[in-house]
Amino acid sequence: MQARAPGFLLSAPYMNISSLLADMFQSPGLFHQKKKVAEIALLEESFEANVRDYTKIIHFYGMNNQLEQAERTRLVMEERGFVSDQVTLTAMIHMYSKAGNLTLAEETFEELKLLELECLKKGEMIIREMDAQDIRAGSEVYKALLRAYSIVGDADGAQRVFDEIQLAGIPPDDRTCAVLLNAYGMAGQSQNAYATFENMLRAGIEPSDKCVALVLAAYEKENKLNQALDFLIGLEREKIIIGKEASEVLAGWFGRLGVVKEVELVLREYAAGKSKVMLGKI
Repeated sequence: MQARAPGFLLSAPYMNISSLLADMFQSPGLFHQKKKVAEIALLEESFEANVRDYTKIIHFYGMNNQLEQAERTRLVMEERGFVSDQVTLTAMIHMYSKAGNLTLAEETFEELKLLELECLKKGEMIIREMDAQDIRAGSEVYKALLRAYSIVGDADGAQRVFDEIQLAGIPPDDRTCAVLLNAYGMAGQSQNAYATFENMLRAGIEPSDKCVALVLAAYEKENKLNQALDFLIGLEREKIIIGKEASEVLAGWFGRLGVVKEVELVLREYAAGKSKVMLGKI
């Protein structure tokens, strides 16, 4: 065991590291001296530190652009059997971004996404175990899991939960479908986003303007202008009016491409029954 530095015994108010770290960030006086005590205490095996204690030190180093010290602290933490959680990884991402090291920030963000996916899969397993015991989770539990998969762009996970929602006897609505559409859009799967939209219509679910906007955004992400035009023509055929959110997506996309007038012409001629012309590949 590493010897304790003389003169750095924790006094009565700081019988554990957490209380010392809390005082460090709340009281400006003697901040650096307290930080030094905390650093030594974290290396002392007799103290029962936890992930949050290490994260606070990492956060402090990040605030002061001390990247090497922060990385060393995380390494020590993991060598002691503690796994970096979402809070720790977020602190590291913020630190790398602040220092302008975007490569490490992106790598750590990918690490965070993998961790979140692991947590989501554990959540799915728990729901299945509950179902096996005839314990039904509420609709909000399923919807929260669906939203979580959608946020990280895991289309397979989102579709899996969406199917489980229906198997649980919970009818999907336009909001639930919008969450699934977002997942496909983020994953770069515009074809599946369109198929989901078509399934909504077949099921008699009236799509919101949000749903229309998400399909258009999915096409924009893959730069599929012709497919987007086909989609717009289909909306007109179904007498679905494009609202504000979808219009903003179109205006931004077509404006960036510089094809606003051409698109207006194609749509106008189609509406008049004159044109079958489509724009070339962008």
